[in-house]
Amino acid sequence: MSELIICEKPKVAERVAKALSDSPVKNSYKRVPYYEIEKEDGYKINVLSAVGHLFSLKAKTKGKKLYDVEWVPLYETDKSKKYVKNYIDLIKKFSKTADRYIHACDYDTEGTLIGYNALNEICGSESIDKAFRMKFSALTRKDILQAYSDAYPLKEDKKWVDSGEARHILDYLFGVNISKAMTDSVSKVTNRYIQLSAGRVQTPTLAILTDREREINKFVPEPYWLIKAKLTKSIVADHKKGKIFDKKETEKILANCKGKDALVEKITNRKFKKDLPVPFELGTLQSEAYAQFGFTPRKTQQIAQNLYVEGYTSYPRTSSQKLPESLGLPNILKQLSKNPKYTSRIKSLKEPYKPHEGKKTDEAHPAIHPTGQLPKELSDDEQKIYDLITYRFISIFGEPAELESIKVDLDIGGEPFSFSRQRIATLGWLDLDPYQYKKVKNEEFPDIEENDKIKAKVKSEEKETKPPARYNQASIIRELEKRGLGTKSTRANIVSILYTRKYVESNKIEVTQLGEQIIDTLEKYSERITSEKMTREFEEDLESIKNDDITEDEVITEAKDELTGILDSIDENQENIGKELFSAYEQSRVVGECSCGGNLIIVSSPRGGGKFVGCSKYPDCKKTYSLPAGANVLKTKCEKCGLPLISYGKPRQRACLDFECANGGQKSSNDVVGKCPDCGNDLIKRMGRYGEFIGCTGFPKCRFTSSIVDYEKSQQKEK
Repeated sequence: MSELIICEKPKVAERVAKALSDSPVKNSYKRVPYYEIEKEDGYKINVLSAVGHLFSLKAKTKGKKLYDVEWVPLYETDKSKKYVKNYIDLIKKFSKTADRYIHACDYDTEGTLIGYNALNEICGSESIDKAFRMKFSALTRKDILQAYSDAYPLKEDKKWVDSGEARHILDYLFGVNISKAMTDSVSKVTNRYIQLSAGRVQTPTLAILTDREREINKFVPEPYWLIKAKLTKSIVADHKKGKIFDKKETEKILANCKGKDALVEKITNRKFKKDLPVPFELGTLQSEAYAQFGFTPRKTQQIAQNLYVEGYTSYPRTSSQKLPESLGLPNILKQLSKNPKYTSRIKSLKEPYKPHEGKKTDEAHPAIHPTGQLPKELSDDEQKIYDLITYRFISIFGEPAELESIKVDLDIGGEPFSFSRQRIATLGWLDLDPYQYKKVKNEEFPDIEENDKIKAKVKSEEKETKPPARYNQASIIRELEKRGLGTKSTRANIVSILYTRKYVESNKIEVTQLGEQIIDTLEKYSERITSEKMTREFEEDLESIKNDDITEDEVITEAKDELTGILDSIDENQENIGKELFSAYEQSRVVGECSCGGNLIIVSSPRGGGKFVGCSKYPDCKKTYSLPAGANVLKTKCEKCGLPLISYGKPRQRACLDFECANGGQKSSNDVVGKCPDCGNDLIKRMGRYGEFIGCTGFPKCRFTSSIVDYEKSQQKEK
């Protein structure tokens, strides 16, 4: 008898094998590791892994509209994933002799689908009848053994499989078909292939960001004045009217206050409690990591996933703020206390330990928490996220903090002013979490009493109203969650795709001209795809599949009907859409103005050798500037010559687009040193960002280059 366990990642397979046996035997097949466990009764267990998704969707037939899809091995649709074949072959090899199958991939919709597809597509549909499901939220020995003993028939998770598959099909149908329709529109008008993309969640997300961009662009600032009184002991009091939009009123108040002391009319003291925080779920962890360390949500998610795989923290893709007693919370605290960093904090906690929980729940996993297994070696970034999670976990067992505040009302020449102060009266849980402690005001209270008179100097500050704040990567993810778009697992990746497509840029997210034009065009001719309403409705349907309220087929049929209407509207307006999108694409490539009056644009090398900047009036103007690999052209201009600056290299550095300007005005040598071996044009010495090199005068059509040392060696060999 033999059993086949399929995990989601190689590292998880290793942890599962070592949990089930003290001495699993590690082997490999086609350079893919796997583990063998032999029980005393001759029962064999083989622990294997996938590498995430082993299969992807592909259209069954070619055509204008791609509606019928099928699962195919990932390496058939993504040539960079050839290594996936070895993982599939390994599972196929052991499936031939397996009597029992265990699905041990992550317990969420995606993980459930990954394992199900591995069994169904590789081991055969009959394997599903002999398959069981392990459910765990942490990769500790205790959790793995418990999940193994509690494994239940995989068929019970079929609705989760259907929901996961429906999501993939919807994303494929909308993403591929609409992207293809947009690209075809440009191609028909211009005979140019320009890859554009849209998506079921991606496009409404871009629309939300574009709406904010429009608000900012339309915003007209309005001047206003704030009136402040500088008192002794560095106290600044504010006029109670706040923003004053009438300059004459401002001048009148200043006149009333001129030369007058401040009379302390009233001092109001207040004490209030600051409740304990609640455990992290993925969204709040991403927000806090962005606020504390500037980590992008995607980076935080990747680090949290690594900590989970190593067994240090629980499964991160959760929306729960609950920590059930079954986790063994006292034991986790006991294990954590072995680290001196946490010892004194944990010793100060009062028993019995009762966590302060939030309202959010998750059907699959508890809130994010440390497992109690202490890390051995962590990178600096991993340590930051681990500490963030652990300090939060410890603090939820603490006591409420107590704060006290004073509000002081003043009269200066008959004008009402006030100031306030806040300080910590009782540290409580704030003493357990250094990250939260530094966020709380802890100010010194002035030694004053009612009816005191204080010297005051009153001045006005002129300001302007500000437009709505731009989203950052953390706040747009919170907005998507609030609007019911995407999932906790996908939102960070959706935002990352918008950056990759060059639809947005900057930390404070700005929509590029291309991104804005895509939304403008789609809203004009096919508004339904930009509407979050449709996307949210489908998100609700996908959840309804899991609850057995609707079937996968019903959702997909509805999606095809919706998609047909969108594609028909694009077809009806194909020429206009093509012209508008191409115009936006052309403008998105403009990075500056050429000395001849043309535009400097980013050009992809015809030989596939990267990108460079050239003049839009080519061939009349042959001005070009090369770009190092991975360089970004910035909006900032060079102070010397006015050309754009570029960002390049690791670590990133900035320099002028013009190599000669970047190198202090040194000119390239025009001395001909030989003939180009590729095209026969003259070779000359040029000055690059990294010094002199040999380059072809036929650039950019010919991109032959050589270091001076290598070129001189080649010449000596020829002699």
